[in-house]
Amino acid sequence: MTPYDRAHAAMEADPENEALRLAVYDRLADAELFLLLEHEPDEDNDIIPQVFETEEGDFVLAFDLEERLAEFSDAPAPYAALPGRVIAQTLAGEGVGLGINLGVADSAMLLPPEALEWLTHTLTHTPERAEARPVAFDAPALPPAVLALLLPAFEAKFDQLAGLLAQALLGGVTYEDGRRGHVLALIGVPETAQPGVAKAMHEALTFSGLEAGEMDVTFLTAEDPAAQVLLEKALVLHLPEVPEEDVQHVHVGPGMDPEKPPILR
Repeated sequence: MTPYDRAHAAMEADPENEALRLAVYDRLADAELFLLLEHEPDEDNDIIPQVFETEEGDFVLAFDLEERLAEFSDAPAPYAALPGRVIAQTLAGEGVGLGINLGVADSAMLLPPEALEWLTHTLTHTPERAEARPVAFDAPALPPAVLALLLPAFEAKFDQLAGLLAQALLGGVTYEDGRRGHVLALIGVPETAQPGVAKAMHEALTFSGLEAGEMDVTFLTAEDPAAQVLLEKALVLHLPEVPEEDVQHVHVGPGMDPEKPPILR
């Protein structure tokens, strides 16, 4: 099962749980999806999805495994492998929905145009930068039910960021102004990667339904005194073990070049 499959199954098992529904959007945004095209991308790198007309409106189709697209098409078919967030941003405002894994998996789902617009709006929100002076750290005082939602959301992002951080610590914090809250301390993240990592953690909070909670993200080095205190008192989060040779490298494929964004016709 793919991460999206697992999130979808959890949502189906508890359809009234809003946090589980949000988790499905999070996994789709991060997943590499195989988008069915009218034809191969042309010399201008334009991507033209195949549009299917249904009683519920027009939809393009994507699959979270290449094998699933092949099973649906039953013959060689042109496709583009793109992150779900890129597909959502491309379709937003076009009045076209997105079908996921239709006819080939239990995780089949139709996302109407308004769902794609909401997802795009959510993904483009940038966390605010702020300065605060902590005076004490302690163990996180989050209820088990909250941790049960938050930890898988963080771990899903850590899988996407494998190799970019050395440690992740979740602790309680008291600031100089008396405010108490929680902090996610990320250790060893290169400075150039910190804005992107902060945004990923913000998405994890948002899609957990916990954005309004008191949770700050900070970046530390292993030598920072705060890191030493947190290592003693905070919850150490699990990070995936990735061999150095397997650390992900950025690959600019069709539709990923910001100078030549995918064009929906």
